[in-house]
Amino acid sequence: PDQVGRRAIVTGANTGLGFAVARVLAGAGADVVLAVRDLDKGVAASLRIRQEFDEAMVRVVHLDLASLDSVAEFAAAQLARGPVDLLVNNAGVMLVPRRELTENGFERHMGVNHLGHFALTGRLLPALEGSPAARVVSVTSLAARRARRLDHGLGLEGEYTPMGAYSQSKLAVGLFAVELD
Repeated sequence: PDQVGRRAIVTGANTGLGFAVARVLAGAGADVVLAVRDLDKGVAASLRIRQEFDEAMVRVVHLDLASLDSVAEFAAAQLARGPVDLLVNNAGVMLVPRRELTENGFERHMGVNHLGHFALTGRLLPALEGSPAARVVSVTSLAARRARRLDHGLGLEGEYTPMGAYSQSKLAVGLFAVELD
């Protein structure tokens, strides 16, 4: 449907599903923020969108979900721009080969895939509530089914496997989406 007059933020919009979503939204007339960790890849993605849609309104803005400081800075800038109609929490990491930590000490899968988006959504709630029909889309995975319950250590305790950590993070994303709804 027509998205003219709507503002969308898509995390991880430089590749994969995030790029596809950003491309479709921009093609339908939305003002789209490509929230990306790698600005060069984000600029390349925005150029591809603009080549296809001459009138596309796309902006590339840095967002590193592994850093709560980056999340806070990004959200503050977006709040200053007014209401947000659509937030697509898409960015993520998959199968990190060892127990890597985020800047804030969280296991990387959980920190990026869930906690970064949780913090982003919370900080953007005033902008989302400023829209008459705001939507938050949280991208999870069938891998969430592998995690039968959420571990209390958020990936920092017990045996570590990349797929186990990824599955835990995607279960957390799904539980958050249900609770937010």
